[in-house]
Amino acid sequence: MTSQAKGAAFFDLDRTLLAGASGEVFSRAMREAGLVSRSIPGEQLLYKVFNTVGETLPSMALARQAVTLAKGRPRRAVQQAAEAAAAALAELVQPLAAPLFDEHRAAGRPVVLATTTPYDLVKPLADLLGLDDVVATRYGVHADGTYDGTLDGPFVWSAGKLAAVTEWATRHGIDLAESFAYSDSVYDTPLLAAVGNPFVVNPDPRMALMAAARRWPTLDLSGGKGADGAPVSSLAKIPVVNMEIQRLALSLTHPLFFPYAKFDIRGIEHIPTAGPAIIVGNHRSYFDPAAIGMAIARTERTVRFLGKKEVFDAPVVGQIATAMGGIRVERGTGSDAPLQAAADALEAGDLVALMPQGTIPRGRAFYDPKLKGRWGAARLAAMTGAPVIPVGLWGTEKVWPRSARVPNVLNVVNPPTITITIGEPVALKYKSPDADTKKIMKAIMGLLPPEAREPHDPTPDEIALAMPPGAKGDGSNEGKRRPGVD
Repeated sequence: MTSQAKGAAFFDLDRTLLAGASGEVFSRAMREAGLVSRSIPGEQLLYKVFNTVGETLPSMALARQAVTLAKGRPRRAVQQAAEAAAAALAELVQPLAAPLFDEHRAAGRPVVLATTTPYDLVKPLADLLGLDDVVATRYGVHADGTYDGTLDGPFVWSAGKLAAVTEWATRHGIDLAESFAYSDSVYDTPLLAAVGNPFVVNPDPRMALMAAARRWPTLDLSGGKGADGAPVSSLAKIPVVNMEIQRLALSLTHPLFFPYAKFDIRGIEHIPTAGPAIIVGNHRSYFDPAAIGMAIARTERTVRFLGKKEVFDAPVVGQIATAMGGIRVERGTGSDAPLQAAADALEAGDLVALMPQGTIPRGRAFYDPKLKGRWGAARLAAMTGAPVIPVGLWGTEKVWPRSARVPNVLNVVNPPTITITIGEPVALKYKSPDADTKKIMKAIMGLLPPEAREPHDPTPDEIALAMPPGAKGDGSNEGKRRPGVD
């Protein structure tokens, strides 16, 4: 191994270096060696799920418990079974992995297998492939050579994999900023974010979303052919936001991914099944884009979000908005570029969603029953003739109040209910953006519950909840801005 190399190349195993899961091969080898007497019930289904969607928390929990099940087994017998499985595993290695190995070796970088799979199982494969080293989960061993049921070091998964790789890099004088990492799994995000050259291979659904949001290059190592019969290139590609990524992002707005909230969605039939439309909603929380996405996902359509940069920088919803082709608005620049980008999307027949209020009202203004909007939606409607569909949002602030930097993801015992009500298209005249904006805001107000339209004198605690973290005052100046101008 070249100790002078500044960087290294770290490869994940399953669904990255290999075309699928190694577990089935190892399981068969263990049975043939007499180390396992029978198959685990549902084992084939587990492999099928893994090969389809990648790692899941339940599958990793089972992997974590494997060390306990190995207690008392002879280490040498397991190593021999792994040696017998190495040739079968080598056949699963993706065809374009070898040229990539050669490229790194030519540059003086050691090629390292970094995997959750136990070290004793994968070391024979790494040796067969000529890899320089292995970073993997290690099991403790008794003096008699049997496993003792404990881990010898970290469980090499997610943050544990980053810790193990970091420790290996320190021992070998490797600079992670000069290193490369390859993985399919969203749980390897910590490792990919730590190296200077992250690459995504055969990404699972959540990693595809992460790659689009972070602009990580993707590789296809399969060496297969595309729909046109041409060979699939292994060259890295920066993921662009396309229809498939948008559909994937919308699929991640399923209620199952938000156990800390309940959703009451009404009026889906008012969203056109085809053609352009401008979706407009009131703004109560950074969670609003996720709530609107939740509703639109039920129509099987995609949507482009138009929002200020803080929305795209926010955790959870920011990645969803970015991956769905979000159009970022830099406030204060006066540029019409975001509006033109939205108009182009509508001309292409897309849905565009925005919050005419522009920002979440602060403090006392948050409780004003009269909603004030900027002119963007009205101008966009006049430019394109696309129908404007109002959406009334209620309760999103209970998931993510203005005063919090992140959503409350821990409230899964008694989650608040978010109401999303979609109304009929707003009749506009396209003569005055101010008049049309007032009609739009009136339509949105009409979709909110009765208490939203009643004057309310907020308590100091309620005002504090509606203020940004660290902000002072009660937001009294909020109403002095001029919609459509500032």
